[in-house]
Amino acid sequence: MLLVGIPTALFSQAVSVSGRVLRGGRDTVPLANAWVLLHRLARESTGPVDSVRSDARGRFRMELRSPDSTSGYAVSVWYDSIGYFSLPLNVTGRPAVHVEDLVAFPTTSNGPPIRLSRRLATVARTGADGTREVLEILELENTGATTRVTTDTLIPTWAGRVPAGAGRFRGGQGDISSDAMQFRHDSVIVLAPIPPGGMKQISYAYSLPAGTRALVIPIDQPTSEVNLLVEDTTAIVNSPHIESLGAKDIEQRRFVAYRARSLGAGDKVEIRLPGGKFRPQLLLPYVIGVLAAGMVAALVWALRRRPPPSRLS
Repeated sequence: MLLVGIPTALFSQAVSVSGRVLRGGRDTVPLANAWVLLHRLARESTGPVDSVRSDARGRFRMELRSPDSTSGYAVSVWYDSIGYFSLPLNVTGRPAVHVEDLVAFPTTSNGPPIRLSRRLATVARTGADGTREVLEILELENTGATTRVTTDTLIPTWAGRVPAGAGRFRGGQGDISSDAMQFRHDSVIVLAPIPPGGMKQISYAYSLPAGTRALVIPIDQPTSEVNLLVEDTTAIVNSPHIESLGAKDIEQRRFVAYRARSLGAGDKVEIRLPGGKFRPQLLLPYVIGVLAAGMVAALVWALRRRPPPSRLS
């Protein structure tokens, strides 16, 4: 008999979710007795649906009953005040899902400096109001054996200089939430934990005022690589170790790509920008001024040419 109106999720079989948690550092070992949570990720409601402690070998197993095909799922482990999440799990139509090893680390506010591995800046053409939009993506690397944290907003986990003269800074998408980024004076600062292992991306955008003819990206710390995508193909780029990679078409827009490697603190990347597109409306104040001056000059000339008063006979 066909039953109508009953959600598909009710017919779904339970899914076994299993994996292992490890404690990273100088030696990677199983993490026993750690809380492991299974999360449901949905637009309407997000939160844990089950939890279990890892065993002596760091292994865990949970059962996801009646999984919803319209929701996502992930596993996390909580260790030393920090949560570590798995990649999203594919549970649709599968009786069992194995989670890649979750590696947690002890936390510290000290250690080797967070390394700026790569910085990518995309510089757009001028907009209708003459301003330019710039998007930067940075890759940070924790080369230590502990997760870098901070308990004081005056001491960020990482900070870096931003171009002078730019405005309207706003955080973007990345491995680090924009809520954990701030823009202070001439710098962007990160307050989020930064664990070891792999690159962690941050992104932010800003605007250059109308009439800006040069964008200088300051290099305040050793940077392995800087990549540029400049939409104005006539722009001139100056930087140590700079090389042009030619034009590239990206989403029906043409950019010229550049790359500079092994930049040191004190170096800079300068992009000399051409003038913006001619827009007649920008000449309006000058046209009005010229007309007003002409009217004043005509009035003065007319007064000087006034005929002398007539004599009575």
